[in-house]
Amino acid sequence: MNPHRYDYPSRRKVIYSTRGMVCTSQPLAAEAGLDMLKKGGNAIDAAIATAITLTVTEPCSNALGSDTFALVWVKDSIYGINGSGNAPKGISIEAVKALGYDKMPAQGMIPVTIPGTPSAWYEMHKRFGKLPFKELFAPAIDYARNGYPVSPTISKAWNKQAGEFAADLKGEMYEPWFKAYGSAPQPGQVWKCEDLANTLEILAETDCRDFYTGDIAKKADAFFREHGGFLRYEDLAEYQAEWVEPIKVNYKGYDVWQIPPNGHGLVVLMALNMLRNDEFSHHDDVSTLHRQLEAMKLAFADGMKYITDPRDMRYKAEQFLDPSYADSRRALIGERAQPPVAGDPASGGTVYLSAADGEGNMVSLIQSNFKNFGSGIVIPGTGISLNDRGVSFSLDPEDDNCLRGGKKPYHTIIPGFLSKDGKAVGPFGVMGQYMQPQGQVQVVMNTVDFGMNPQCALDAPRWQWVGGMNIEVEPGFPQHLVEELAALGHKVTIAANNMSFGRGQIIWRDENGVLCGGTEPRTDGTVAAW
Repeated sequence: MNPHRYDYPSRRKVIYSTRGMVCTSQPLAAEAGLDMLKKGGNAIDAAIATAITLTVTEPCSNALGSDTFALVWVKDSIYGINGSGNAPKGISIEAVKALGYDKMPAQGMIPVTIPGTPSAWYEMHKRFGKLPFKELFAPAIDYARNGYPVSPTISKAWNKQAGEFAADLKGEMYEPWFKAYGSAPQPGQVWKCEDLANTLEILAETDCRDFYTGDIAKKADAFFREHGGFLRYEDLAEYQAEWVEPIKVNYKGYDVWQIPPNGHGLVVLMALNMLRNDEFSHHDDVSTLHRQLEAMKLAFADGMKYITDPRDMRYKAEQFLDPSYADSRRALIGERAQPPVAGDPASGGTVYLSAADGEGNMVSLIQSNFKNFGSGIVIPGTGISLNDRGVSFSLDPEDDNCLRGGKKPYHTIIPGFLSKDGKAVGPFGVMGQYMQPQGQVQVVMNTVDFGMNPQCALDAPRWQWVGGMNIEVEPGFPQHLVEELAALGHKVTIAANNMSFGRGQIIWRDENGVLCGGTEPRTDGTVAAW
Protein backbone atom coordinates (compact mmCIF):
# COMPACT_ATOMS: atom_id res chain seq x y z
CA MET A 1 0.00 0.00 0.00
CA ASN A 2 1.24 3.45 -0.88
CA PRO A 3 -0.55 5.91 1.45
CA HIS A 4 0.38 8.84 -0.81
CA ARG A 5 -1.25 7.53 -3.97
CA TYR A 6 -4.29 9.23 -5.52
CA ASP A 7 -6.48 6.76 -7.33
CA TYR A 8 -9.92 8.31 -7.07
CA PRO A 9 -11.04 11.91 -7.70
CA SER A 10 -10.69 13.59 -4.29
CA ARG A 11 -12.84 16.46 -3.02
CA ARG A 12 -10.24 17.44 -0.42
CA LYS A 13 -6.48 17.33 -0.23
CA VAL A 14 -4.73 14.71 1.86
CA ILE A 15 -2.81 16.15 4.85
CA TYR A 16 0.69 15.18 6.01
CA SER A 17 2.59 15.73 9.26
CA THR A 18 5.22 14.09 11.45
CA ARG A 19 4.72 15.33 15.01
CA GLY A 20 1.03 14.62 15.48
CA MET A 21 -2.42 14.52 13.93
CA VAL A 22 -6.07 14.45 15.01
CA CYS A 23 -8.96 13.78 12.61
CA THR A 24 -12.59 14.14 13.56
CA SER A 25 -15.96 15.47 12.42
CA GLN A 26 -15.80 18.85 14.21
CA PRO A 27 -12.85 21.24 13.73
CA LEU A 28 -12.84 22.77 17.24
CA ALA A 29 -12.66 19.31 18.79
CA ALA A 30 -9.77 18.29 16.53
CA GLU A 31 -7.87 21.44 17.49
CA ALA A 32 -8.48 20.69 21.18
CA GLY A 33 -6.74 17.36 20.73
CA LEU A 34 -3.87 18.88 18.79
CA ASP A 35 -3.37 21.44 21.56
CA MET A 36 -2.71 18.56 23.98
CA LEU A 37 0.01 17.21 21.70
CA LYS A 38 1.65 20.65 21.59
CA LYS A 39 1.57 20.79 25.40
CA GLY A 40 3.60 17.58 25.60
CA GLY A 41 0.76 15.09 25.69
CA ASN A 42 0.57 11.90 23.65
CA ALA A 43 -2.00 10.49 21.24
CA ILE A 44 -4.06 9.13 24.14
CA ASP A 45 -4.30 12.58 25.75
CA ALA A 46 -5.21 14.08 22.37
CA ALA A 47 -7.92 11.49 21.73
CA ILE A 48 -9.50 11.94 25.16
CA ALA A 49 -9.47 15.75 24.94
CA THR A 50 -11.06 15.53 21.48
CA ALA A 51 -13.69 13.08 22.73
CA ILE A 52 -14.56 15.29 25.70
CA THR A 53 -14.84 18.36 23.48
CA LEU A 54 -17.08 16.52 21.02
CA THR A 55 -19.71 16.07 23.75
CA VAL A 56 -20.05 19.87 23.67
CA THR A 57 -19.48 20.67 20.00
CA GLU A 58 -21.51 17.77 18.55
CA PRO A 59 -24.17 16.96 21.16
CA CYS A 60 -26.57 15.63 18.53
CA SER A 61 -24.26 12.61 18.14
CA ASN A 62 -22.64 11.96 21.51
CA ALA A 63 -22.75 13.09 25.13
CA LEU A 64 -21.51 12.45 28.66
CA GLY A 65 -24.25 9.82 28.76
CA SER A 66 -22.82 7.95 25.75
CA ASP A 67 -20.73 4.82 25.30
CA THR A 68 -17.12 4.78 24.06
CA PHE A 69 -14.97 2.10 22.42
CA ALA A 70 -11.31 2.55 21.54
CA LEU A 71 -8.32 0.73 20.08
CA VAL A 72 -5.00 2.04 21.40
CA TRP A 73 -1.62 1.31 19.79
CA VAL A 74 1.34 1.79 22.14
CA LYS A 75 4.88 0.43 21.64
CA ASP A 76 3.91 -2.02 18.89
CA SER A 77 1.03 -3.51 20.88
CA ILE A 78 -2.70 -2.97 20.53
CA TYR A 79 -5.19 -2.62 23.37
CA GLY A 80 -8.97 -2.41 23.36
CA ILE A 81 -11.36 -0.74 25.76
CA ASN A 82 -15.08 -1.45 25.84
CA GLY A 83 -16.91 1.47 27.39
CA SER A 84 -20.40 0.20 26.64
CA GLY A 85 -22.95 0.05 29.42
CA ASN A 86 -25.09 -2.69 30.90
CA ALA A 87 -28.84 -2.61 31.21
CA PRO A 88 -29.95 -1.66 34.74
CA LYS A 89 -30.16 -4.69 37.01
CA GLY A 90 -33.81 -4.05 37.79
CA ILE A 91 -35.07 -4.16 34.19
CA SER A 92 -36.55 -7.26 32.58
CA ILE A 93 -38.66 -8.33 29.62
CA GLU A 94 -41.60 -8.82 31.95
CA ALA A 95 -41.22 -5.38 33.52
CA VAL A 96 -41.09 -3.63 30.14
CA LYS A 97 -44.07 -5.57 28.80
CA ALA A 98 -46.02 -4.74 31.97
CA LEU A 99 -45.64 -1.08 30.99
CA GLY A 100 -47.47 -1.80 27.72
CA TYR A 101 -44.58 -2.28 25.29
CA ASP A 102 -44.22 -5.16 22.84
CA LYS A 103 -40.77 -3.91 21.76
CA MET A 104 -38.15 -1.66 23.30
CA PRO A 105 -39.08 2.02 22.92
CA ALA A 106 -36.63 4.40 21.26
CA GLN A 107 -37.03 7.29 23.73
CA GLY A 108 -37.68 7.76 27.40
CA MET A 109 -36.11 6.08 30.40
CA ILE A 110 -36.55 2.45 29.39
CA PRO A 111 -33.83 2.24 26.69
CA VAL A 112 -31.15 4.00 28.80
CA THR A 113 -28.16 1.80 29.63
CA ILE A 114 -25.36 2.72 32.06
CA PRO A 115 -23.22 5.34 30.27
CA GLY A 116 -19.67 4.07 29.77
CA THR A 117 -18.03 7.14 28.27
CA PRO A 118 -16.63 8.93 31.37
CA SER A 119 -15.23 5.67 32.75
CA ALA A 120 -13.60 4.82 29.42
CA TRP A 121 -11.88 8.22 29.31
CA TYR A 122 -10.48 7.78 32.80
CA GLU A 123 -9.34 4.17 32.28
CA MET A 124 -7.54 5.11 29.05
CA HIS A 125 -5.79 8.02 30.73
CA LYS A 126 -4.87 6.07 33.87
CA ARG A 127 -3.10 3.44 31.76
CA PHE A 128 -1.51 5.50 28.99
CA GLY A 129 -1.98 9.28 29.46
CA LYS A 130 0.81 11.79 30.12
CA LEU A 131 -0.84 15.13 30.88
CA PRO A 132 -2.91 15.70 34.04
CA PHE A 133 -6.39 14.27 33.43
CA LYS A 134 -7.99 17.54 34.52
CA GLU A 135 -6.20 19.44 31.75
CA LEU A 136 -7.94 17.39 29.05
CA PHE A 137 -11.30 18.94 30.02
CA ALA A 138 -10.25 22.56 29.63
CA PRO A 139 -11.30 23.12 25.98
CA ALA A 140 -14.70 21.48 26.49
CA ILE A 141 -15.37 23.49 29.65
CA ASP A 142 -14.47 26.69 27.84
CA TYR A 143 -16.80 25.97 24.89
CA ALA A 144 -19.65 24.89 27.16
CA ARG A 145 -19.37 27.98 29.38
CA ASN A 146 -18.43 30.69 26.88
CA GLY A 147 -19.97 29.25 23.72
CA TYR A 148 -18.86 28.31 20.21
CA PRO A 149 -20.34 28.79 16.72
CA VAL A 150 -22.16 25.64 15.61
CA SER A 151 -20.98 24.15 12.30
CA PRO A 152 -23.40 23.59 9.37
CA THR A 153 -23.81 19.80 9.27
CA ILE A 154 -24.25 19.61 13.04
CA SER A 155 -26.80 22.43 12.94
CA LYS A 156 -28.80 20.54 10.32
CA ALA A 157 -28.83 17.31 12.35
CA TRP A 158 -29.60 19.19 15.58
CA ASN A 159 -32.56 21.05 14.08
CA LYS A 160 -33.97 17.86 12.56
CA GLN A 161 -33.83 16.00 15.86
CA ALA A 162 -35.20 18.94 17.87
CA GLY A 163 -38.17 19.13 15.52
CA GLU A 164 -38.86 15.42 15.89
CA PHE A 165 -38.54 15.55 19.67
CA ALA A 166 -40.87 18.57 19.85
CA ALA A 167 -43.52 16.57 17.98
CA ASP A 168 -43.03 13.26 19.78
CA LEU A 169 -41.78 13.79 23.33
CA LYS A 170 -44.42 14.97 25.76
CA GLY A 171 -44.29 15.06 29.52
CA GLU A 172 -42.35 16.41 32.47
CA MET A 173 -39.45 13.96 32.20
CA TYR A 174 -38.41 15.45 28.84
CA GLU A 175 -38.37 19.07 30.04
CA PRO A 176 -34.64 19.01 31.02
CA TRP A 177 -33.72 17.97 27.47
CA PHE A 178 -35.70 20.83 25.93
CA LYS A 179 -34.20 23.27 28.43
CA ALA A 180 -30.63 22.24 27.57
CA TYR A 181 -30.84 21.36 23.86
CA GLY A 182 -34.28 22.22 22.50
CA SER A 183 -33.34 25.65 21.08
CA ALA A 184 -31.55 24.27 18.05
CA PRO A 185 -28.89 26.71 16.76
CA GLN A 186 -28.48 27.79 13.16
CA PRO A 187 -25.09 27.51 11.38
CA GLY A 188 -22.66 29.98 12.94
CA GLN A 189 -24.92 30.70 15.90
CA VAL A 190 -23.13 30.61 19.26
CA TRP A 191 -24.38 27.93 21.66
CA LYS A 192 -23.41 27.33 25.28
CA CYS A 193 -24.68 25.38 28.28
CA GLU A 194 -23.78 26.45 31.81
CA ASP A 195 -25.06 23.20 33.35
CA LEU A 196 -22.84 21.14 31.07
CA ALA A 197 -19.81 23.33 31.86
CA ASN A 198 -20.37 22.84 35.59
CA THR A 199 -20.69 19.07 35.15
CA LEU A 200 -17.50 18.88 33.11
CA GLU A 201 -15.67 20.75 35.88
CA ILE A 202 -16.93 18.24 38.44
CA LEU A 203 -15.78 15.31 36.29
CA ALA A 204 -12.37 16.92 35.79
CA GLU A 205 -11.90 17.41 39.53
CA THR A 206 -13.08 13.91 40.53
CA ASP A 207 -11.50 11.75 37.77
CA CYS A 208 -15.11 11.15 36.60
CA ARG A 209 -15.95 9.36 39.87
CA ASP A 210 -18.81 11.75 40.64
CA PHE A 211 -20.63 10.46 37.57
CA TYR A 212 -20.82 6.98 39.11
CA THR A 213 -20.63 7.43 42.91
CA GLY A 214 -21.23 11.11 43.66
CA ASP A 215 -23.95 13.72 43.44
CA ILE A 216 -24.47 13.17 39.71
CA ALA A 217 -25.24 9.51 40.32
CA LYS A 218 -27.62 10.43 43.12
CA LYS A 219 -29.43 12.94 40.88
CA ALA A 220 -29.79 10.30 38.16
CA ASP A 221 -31.19 7.79 40.67
CA ALA A 222 -33.73 10.28 41.99
CA PHE A 223 -34.87 11.35 38.51
CA PHE A 224 -35.33 7.75 37.31
CA ARG A 225 -37.26 6.80 40.45
CA GLU A 226 -39.49 9.86 40.05
CA HIS A 227 -40.46 8.92 36.49
CA GLY A 228 -40.62 5.13 36.70
CA GLY A 229 -37.23 4.39 35.12
CA PHE A 230 -34.97 1.48 36.02
CA LEU A 231 -31.48 3.03 36.35
CA ARG A 232 -30.24 3.20 39.95
CA TYR A 233 -27.28 4.55 41.90
CA GLU A 234 -26.07 0.98 42.48
CA ASP A 235 -25.96 0.33 38.71
CA LEU A 236 -23.72 3.35 38.22
CA ALA A 237 -21.55 2.65 41.28
CA GLU A 238 -20.71 -0.88 40.09
CA TYR A 239 -19.78 0.12 36.52
CA GLN A 240 -16.28 0.23 35.07
CA ALA A 241 -15.16 0.26 31.44
CA GLU A 242 -13.39 -2.98 30.48
CA TRP A 243 -10.04 -3.60 28.82
CA VAL A 244 -10.59 -6.32 26.23
CA GLU A 245 -8.44 -8.35 23.82
CA PRO A 246 -8.95 -7.01 20.27
CA ILE A 247 -9.87 -9.47 17.51
CA LYS A 248 -8.51 -9.50 13.95
CA VAL A 249 -8.37 -11.13 10.55
CA ASN A 250 -5.56 -10.89 8.04
CA TYR A 251 -6.80 -9.33 4.83
CA LYS A 252 -4.25 -9.63 2.01
CA GLY A 253 -1.26 -9.07 4.27
CA TYR A 254 -2.84 -6.48 6.59
CA ASP A 255 -4.20 -7.22 10.05
CA VAL A 256 -7.60 -5.57 10.51
CA TRP A 257 -8.41 -5.08 14.21
CA GLN A 258 -11.75 -4.66 15.97
CA ILE A 259 -13.22 -4.65 19.48
CA PRO A 260 -14.84 -8.06 20.20
CA PRO A 261 -18.59 -8.46 20.88
CA ASN A 262 -20.86 -6.99 22.17
CA GLY A 263 -19.78 -4.61 19.37
CA HIS A 264 -20.42 -5.57 15.76
CA GLY A 265 -16.86 -5.09 14.55
CA LEU A 266 -17.07 -8.85 14.08
CA VAL A 267 -19.29 -8.13 11.06
CA VAL A 268 -16.44 -6.22 9.36
CA LEU A 269 -14.04 -9.09 9.93
CA MET A 270 -16.48 -11.75 8.71
CA ALA A 271 -17.10 -9.86 5.46
CA LEU A 272 -13.39 -9.27 4.80
CA ASN A 273 -12.61 -12.89 5.66
CA MET A 274 -15.05 -14.05 2.98
CA LEU A 275 -13.35 -11.79 0.41
CA ARG A 276 -9.73 -12.37 1.42
CA ASN A 277 -8.88 -14.65 -1.53
CA ASP A 278 -10.80 -12.73 -4.21
CA GLU A 279 -9.04 -10.56 -6.77
CA PHE A 280 -10.70 -7.23 -7.56
CA SER A 281 -9.76 -5.59 -10.82
CA HIS A 282 -11.30 -2.15 -10.28
CA HIS A 283 -13.27 -0.17 -7.71
CA ASP A 284 -16.03 0.86 -10.13
CA ASP A 285 -16.85 -2.63 -11.34
CA VAL A 286 -20.18 -4.42 -10.90
CA SER A 287 -18.47 -7.72 -10.02
CA THR A 288 -16.56 -6.00 -7.20
CA LEU A 289 -19.70 -4.35 -5.85
CA HIS A 290 -21.79 -7.51 -6.11
CA ARG A 291 -19.30 -9.60 -4.13
CA GLN A 292 -18.87 -6.85 -1.53
CA LEU A 293 -22.63 -6.55 -1.06
CA GLU A 294 -23.28 -10.27 -0.83
CA ALA A 295 -20.46 -10.78 1.69
CA MET A 296 -21.75 -7.84 3.72
CA LYS A 297 -25.28 -9.26 3.77
CA LEU A 298 -24.08 -12.69 4.92
CA ALA A 299 -21.88 -11.16 7.64
CA PHE A 300 -24.76 -9.02 8.89
CA ALA A 301 -27.10 -12.02 8.92
CA ASP A 302 -24.75 -13.76 11.34
CA GLY A 303 -24.07 -10.63 13.35
CA MET A 304 -27.69 -9.67 13.86
CA LYS A 305 -28.60 -13.22 14.89
CA TYR A 306 -25.73 -13.99 17.23
CA ILE A 307 -23.96 -10.84 18.52
CA THR A 308 -24.84 -9.72 22.03
CA ASP A 309 -23.17 -9.59 25.45
CA PRO A 310 -20.31 -12.12 25.07
CA ARG A 311 -21.48 -13.88 28.23
CA ASP A 312 -24.70 -14.76 26.40
CA MET A 313 -23.31 -15.58 22.94
CA ARG A 314 -23.77 -19.20 21.91
CA TYR A 315 -20.52 -19.14 19.85
CA LYS A 316 -17.18 -17.46 20.44
CA ALA A 317 -15.97 -14.73 18.07
CA GLU A 318 -13.12 -16.98 16.94
CA GLN A 319 -15.60 -19.51 15.53
CA PHE A 320 -17.06 -16.88 13.19
CA LEU A 321 -13.54 -15.94 12.02
CA ASP A 322 -12.36 -19.47 11.28
CA PRO A 323 -11.18 -19.53 7.62
CA SER A 324 -13.16 -22.69 6.87
CA TYR A 325 -16.35 -21.02 8.08
CA ALA A 326 -15.57 -17.95 5.99
CA ASP A 327 -15.05 -20.16 2.94
CA SER A 328 -18.36 -21.92 3.52
CA ARG A 329 -20.11 -18.56 3.65
CA ARG A 330 -18.22 -17.29 0.58
CA ALA A 331 -19.46 -20.33 -1.34
CA LEU A 332 -23.00 -18.99 -0.99
CA ILE A 333 -22.18 -15.92 -3.11
CA GLY A 334 -23.53 -16.60 -6.57
CA GLU A 335 -23.91 -14.63 -9.76
CA ARG A 336 -27.16 -13.04 -8.63
CA ALA A 337 -28.28 -11.26 -5.46
CA GLN A 338 -29.80 -13.48 -2.77
CA PRO A 339 -31.61 -12.87 0.53
CA PRO A 340 -29.14 -13.20 3.41
CA VAL A 341 -29.45 -16.16 5.79
CA ALA A 342 -27.50 -16.68 9.00
CA GLY A 343 -25.08 -19.59 9.16
CA ASP A 344 -24.06 -21.93 11.98
CA PRO A 345 -20.36 -21.68 12.87
CA ALA A 346 -20.64 -24.80 15.01
CA SER A 347 -21.12 -26.69 11.77
CA GLY A 348 -18.64 -25.33 9.62
CA GLY A 349 -26.40 9.09 15.32
CA THR A 350 -22.01 8.72 16.63
CA VAL A 351 -18.66 10.52 16.55
CA TYR A 352 -15.35 9.02 15.48
CA LEU A 353 -11.83 10.31 15.88
CA SER A 354 -8.30 9.18 15.16
CA ALA A 355 -5.21 10.54 16.83
CA ALA A 356 -1.48 9.97 16.41
CA ASP A 357 1.68 11.44 17.90
CA GLY A 358 5.27 11.62 16.77
CA GLU A 359 6.30 8.72 19.03
CA GLY A 360 4.18 6.14 17.18
CA ASN A 361 1.22 6.02 19.58
CA MET A 362 -2.16 5.96 17.81
CA VAL A 363 -5.81 5.85 18.91
CA SER A 364 -9.01 4.85 17.14
CA LEU A 365 -11.98 6.02 19.23
CA ILE A 366 -15.72 6.09 18.67
CA GLN A 367 -18.39 7.55 20.96
CA SER A 368 -22.16 7.56 20.57
CA ASN A 369 -25.59 8.16 22.07
CA PHE A 370 -26.84 5.67 19.42
CA LYS A 371 -29.59 7.53 17.54
CA ASN A 372 -28.73 11.23 17.37
CA PHE A 373 -29.59 12.83 20.75
CA GLY A 374 -30.45 9.43 22.21
CA SER A 375 -33.24 8.85 24.70
CA GLY A 376 -34.37 12.45 25.13
CA ILE A 377 -33.55 12.16 28.83
CA VAL A 378 -31.29 14.76 30.47
CA ILE A 379 -30.44 14.54 34.17
CA PRO A 380 -31.83 17.82 35.54
CA GLY A 381 -29.29 20.55 36.22
CA THR A 382 -26.36 18.65 34.66
CA GLY A 383 -26.66 18.93 30.87
CA ILE A 384 -26.02 15.15 30.73
CA SER A 385 -27.94 13.72 27.78
CA LEU A 386 -28.44 9.96 28.09
CA ASN A 387 -28.13 7.24 25.46
CA ASP A 388 -30.89 5.06 24.00
CA ARG A 389 -28.64 2.03 23.50
CA GLY A 390 -31.11 -0.39 25.10
CA VAL A 391 -33.44 -0.03 22.12
CA SER A 392 -31.25 -2.72 20.48
CA PHE A 393 -32.51 -5.34 22.94
CA SER A 394 -35.22 -7.78 21.87
CA LEU A 395 -38.21 -8.57 24.08
CA ASP A 396 -38.35 -12.12 22.66
CA PRO A 397 -36.73 -14.39 25.29
CA GLU A 398 -35.67 -16.80 22.51
CA ASP A 399 -33.46 -14.19 20.81
CA ASP A 400 -29.76 -14.15 21.64
CA ASN A 401 -29.94 -10.37 22.16
CA CYS A 402 -32.97 -10.50 24.46
CA LEU A 403 -33.23 -8.03 27.33
CA ARG A 404 -31.88 -9.01 30.72
CA GLY A 405 -30.90 -6.87 33.69
CA GLY A 406 -27.13 -6.35 33.82
CA LYS A 407 -26.64 -7.42 30.18
CA LYS A 408 -24.88 -5.46 27.44
CA PRO A 409 -26.81 -5.11 24.15
CA TYR A 410 -25.71 -5.62 20.56
CA HIS A 411 -23.62 -2.53 19.95
CA THR A 412 -23.06 -0.62 16.71
CA ILE A 413 -20.02 1.55 17.52
CA ILE A 414 -16.76 0.09 16.22
CA PRO A 415 -13.30 1.66 16.02
CA GLY A 416 -11.00 0.07 13.43
CA PHE A 417 -7.23 -0.28 13.19
CA LEU A 418 -4.85 -1.54 10.51
CA SER A 419 -1.38 -3.01 11.02
CA LYS A 420 1.11 -4.90 8.86
CA ASP A 421 3.95 -7.19 9.93
CA GLY A 422 3.56 -6.11 13.55
CA LYS A 423 3.78 -2.39 12.77
CA ALA A 424 0.97 0.14 12.97
CA VAL A 425 -0.54 1.41 9.75
CA GLY A 426 -3.18 3.38 11.62
CA PRO A 427 -6.66 4.04 12.95
CA PHE A 428 -9.80 4.31 10.84
CA GLY A 429 -13.52 4.40 11.37
CA VAL A 430 -16.84 5.27 9.80
CA MET A 431 -19.77 6.51 11.92
CA GLY A 432 -23.41 5.77 11.33
CA GLN A 433 -25.13 2.93 13.24
CA TYR A 434 -25.50 -0.06 10.87
CA MET A 435 -23.54 1.76 8.18
CA GLN A 436 -20.38 1.43 10.26
CA PRO A 437 -19.30 -2.11 9.26
CA GLN A 438 -20.26 -1.40 5.66
CA GLY A 439 -18.27 1.82 5.56
CA GLN A 440 -15.28 0.12 7.17
CA VAL A 441 -15.25 -2.72 4.63
CA GLN A 442 -15.35 -0.18 1.80
CA VAL A 443 -12.55 1.93 3.34
CA VAL A 444 -10.30 -1.10 3.95
CA MET A 445 -10.81 -2.39 0.42
CA ASN A 446 -10.29 1.08 -1.06
CA THR A 447 -6.98 1.14 0.80
CA VAL A 448 -5.70 -2.40 0.35
CA ASP A 449 -7.27 -3.53 -2.95
CA PHE A 450 -7.37 -0.24 -4.83
CA GLY A 451 -4.39 1.62 -3.37
CA MET A 452 -6.22 4.81 -2.43
CA ASN A 453 -4.76 7.31 0.03
CA PRO A 454 -6.87 8.16 3.11
CA GLN A 455 -8.74 11.08 1.55
CA CYS A 456 -9.57 9.21 -1.65
CA ALA A 457 -10.66 6.16 0.33
CA LEU A 458 -13.18 8.35 2.18
CA ASP A 459 -14.29 10.33 -0.88
CA ALA A 460 -15.27 7.32 -3.02
CA PRO A 461 -19.07 6.93 -3.44
CA ARG A 462 -20.62 4.51 -0.96
CA TRP A 463 -23.36 1.90 -0.91
CA GLN A 464 -25.24 0.33 1.98
CA TRP A 465 -27.39 -2.73 2.41
CA VAL A 466 -30.60 -1.74 4.20
CA GLY A 467 -32.32 -5.14 4.54
CA GLY A 468 -33.56 -7.99 2.38
CA MET A 469 -32.55 -7.39 -1.22
CA ASN A 470 -32.53 -3.61 -0.80
CA ILE A 471 -29.45 -1.50 -1.50
CA GLU A 472 -29.07 2.27 -1.20
CA VAL A 473 -26.38 4.24 -3.02
CA GLU A 474 -25.55 7.86 -2.40
CA PRO A 475 -26.13 10.67 -4.90
CA GLY A 476 -23.41 10.73 -7.52
CA PHE A 477 -23.00 6.95 -7.57
CA PRO A 478 -22.23 5.92 -11.19
CA GLN A 479 -25.54 5.33 -12.99
CA HIS A 480 -24.23 2.45 -15.09
CA LEU A 481 -23.36 0.55 -11.89
CA VAL A 482 -26.85 1.17 -10.49
CA GLU A 483 -28.31 -0.41 -13.63
CA GLU A 484 -25.85 -3.34 -13.66
CA LEU A 485 -26.52 -4.13 -9.99
CA ALA A 486 -30.27 -4.06 -10.63
CA ALA A 487 -29.75 -6.54 -13.47
CA LEU A 488 -28.18 -8.94 -10.94
CA GLY A 489 -31.28 -8.80 -8.73
CA HIS A 490 -30.31 -6.05 -6.28
CA LYS A 491 -33.13 -3.62 -5.52
CA VAL A 492 -31.22 -0.35 -5.79
CA THR A 493 -32.40 3.05 -4.60
CA ILE A 494 -30.50 6.31 -5.02
CA ALA A 495 -30.73 8.13 -1.68
CA ALA A 496 -31.96 11.72 -1.54
CA ASN A 497 -28.78 12.82 0.26
CA ASN A 498 -25.58 11.39 1.68
CA MET A 499 -26.41 11.91 5.39
CA SER A 500 -26.86 8.18 6.10
CA PHE A 501 -23.66 6.94 4.46
CA GLY A 502 -21.34 7.45 7.39
CA ARG A 503 -18.70 9.96 8.41
CA GLY A 504 -15.18 8.60 8.54
CA GLN A 505 -11.65 9.57 9.53
CA ILE A 506 -8.29 7.92 8.73
CA ILE A 507 -4.64 8.35 9.72
CA TRP A 508 -1.99 6.15 8.10
CA ARG A 509 1.67 6.11 9.16
CA ASP A 510 4.36 5.17 6.64
CA GLU A 511 7.70 3.46 7.27
CA ASN A 512 9.38 6.86 7.67
CA GLY A 513 6.99 8.02 10.40
CA VAL A 514 5.08 10.41 8.13
CA LEU A 515 1.40 10.69 9.08
CA CYS A 516 -1.13 10.89 6.25
CA GLY A 517 -4.68 11.92 7.19
CA GLY A 518 -8.08 12.10 5.55
CA THR A 519 -11.39 13.45 6.83
CA GLU A 520 -14.96 12.85 5.80
CA PRO A 521 -16.34 15.09 3.05
CA ARG A 522 -19.88 14.27 4.23
CA THR A 523 -19.53 16.36 7.40
CA ASP A 524 -17.71 19.40 8.82
CA GLY A 525 -14.59 17.41 9.71
CA THR A 526 -10.98 18.46 9.66
CA VAL A 527 -7.45 17.10 9.92
CA ALA A 528 -5.55 19.00 12.60
CA ALA A 529 -1.84 18.44 11.94
CA TRP A 530 1.45 19.35 13.58
